[in-house]
Amino acid sequence: MHAWSIPLTTRFRGLTVRDGVLLQGDAGWGEFSPFWDYDAAESAAWWRAAREAADVGWPEPVRDRVPVNVTVPAVDPATAHGIVLASAGCRTAKVKVAEPGQTVADEIARLEAVRDALGPGGRIRVDANAGWDVGTAVVRLALLDRAAGGLEYAEQPVPTVEDLAALRRRTQVPIAADESIRRAEDPYAVARAEAADVVVLKVQPLGGVRACLELAERIALPVVVSSALESSVGLAAGVALAAALPELPYACGLATAQLFTADVVAEPLLPVDGAIPVRRPEPDPALLAAHAADEALTARWRRRVEEVRARA
Repeated sequence: MHAWSIPLTTRFRGLTVRDGVLLQGDAGWGEFSPFWDYDAAESAAWWRAAREAADVGWPEPVRDRVPVNVTVPAVDPATAHGIVLASAGCRTAKVKVAEPGQTVADEIARLEAVRDALGPGGRIRVDANAGWDVGTAVVRLALLDRAAGGLEYAEQPVPTVEDLAALRRRTQVPIAADESIRRAEDPYAVARAEAADVVVLKVQPLGGVRACLELAERIALPVVVSSALESSVGLAAGVALAAALPELPYACGLATAQLFTADVVAEPLLPVDGAIPVRRPEPDPALLAAHAADEALTARWRRRVEEVRARA
């Protein structure tokens, strides 16, 4: 077990540093990196995904490149503009909104900057991380849709499946479900309630590549594969899922290695001309050592692994 810790380039999901554990098995390397607000029961799916990667491996790909979006955190307009221009050819941007302490004017300015950087042909989606109620979402999405020159979709703008279904009836912006899939006891409730146009699948929270493929087949909605802010070892599982899906109509949220100041592999999974080549990088021993967690964090991860293994 190798515990790692790497600073982020900017605050994202309330974090300035990301950490996790890497495991090596017969099939290769896997990553276990549930966020610290996930309890042992919820983290068990993340453990299954890590063991699948390390012990079994992944299905054969049907494509050799995965188109990806650039992720724009809740930053000022100038920074947002620069992030898009430096995104290695990404033609889709996912922009974070509903950030505590920010106003709709901040969001509008960020989206206008992103549209300017992308040009008229680029696609923009927003991610609110369930930050609004239905009434607020109706108003905000109308404003943000106008500011963006048309939104591709809004990701998890409201908390519950019922809220998503109600919002979908009141807005012209397509709705994508994220937390209502990956943190739900019943991920199929979204489809039954006709609460979303798109589903976002993340390999670790959903228990592995094969589990996601089965979910995608049964839920029968268009899929966007996204990361859970992993190192390139963990990102490789998301790339493997996106590469194995029969259809991939949307750019995927897998370019998040751009948010790290460093990585545990020598050649991180970064986009080239707006897409990530399908490959599986291995950790570099020198980089593992350089970014090893300190003793206290390593001990904390060992305790967490033991607790989750007992439940898996």
